Amino acid sequence: MRRRRAGRIPSSWWRTALQAGSLLALIGVWAAVAGLRLVDPLYLPGPGAVWDAFVRANSCYPVAEGATRHICGESNYYLWEHLLVSLQRIGVGVGLGTITGIVLGFLMGSSKLLMLLVGPYLNFLRALPPLGYIGLLIVWVGIGESSKYWLLFLAAFPPVVIATIQGVNSVREDQMLASASLGAGHLQRVLTVVLPSSLPFVVQGVRLATGFAWTTVVAAELNNGIPGIGGLAFQAGVQLQTALTIACILVIGLVAVLLDQIIVRIGRALVPWQGKEA
Repeated sequence: MRRRRAGRIPSSWWRTALQAGSLLALIGVWAAVAGLRLVDPLYLPGPGAVWDAFVRANSCYPVAEGATRHICGESNYYLWEHLLVSLQRIGVGVGLGTITGIVLGFLMGSSKLLMLLVGPYLNFLRALPPLGYIGLLIVWVGIGESSKYWLLFLAAFPPVVIATIQGVNSVREDQMLASASLGAGHLQRVLTVVLPSSLPFVVQGVRLATGFAWTTVVAAELNNGIPGIGGLAFQAGVQLQTALTIACILVIGLVAVLLDQIIVRIGRALVPWQGKEA
């Protein structure tokens, strides 16, 4: 292995510096456009206005100037409370989708008949946009939490099933034969060969499922979505509170990146051998 030259700045630092620089440049251009009023503030408020909306949504303030009565947050909840409720919904929907998807994926990957029977319906469900069946879910289960859980479940379920099927199909026949020749039974082969081989695919499927479900959170919270970060973003947009809408969008995006990184790190812990040469 080549030694790192003394005094040489690691490439990871350069990448971080470039990314930070590009972010600062973007914020600078945004602030300049808003400050010069090249775009109406109703459509593009400046970074300061967005920050003020974010702070206001997480604090208490008088109802009117000079009033003694105070209100807290937006729509009777702090912004972080809206976020926690959405994360709870994501946790339930993705959790159920992951468990059900892994089980069905293993069954379909192990049975050509089941794959033949269920495969077309799985592809049909995967191709449907969430807004295409949210109305039907509301009719079936109402506008309460159940419809939101179902919508997020249906968004997360197909990616996990497909990834698990790919993982099961990735197992080489010689691995199974070698395991059987050593006296391993069917359950032992599943636990020692199929499961470790398919686990990297399952982790990627959960990563995709979480991303799909998080992008669906606004659609899930269009109806009776308060509290909820997606519902707050929608309500703020309808009420022309553009700064608050942008603040919610930024929070949704940052949390999505954070969730993705958490899943990546969990995946590395579960499958430390992935990407390493044998």
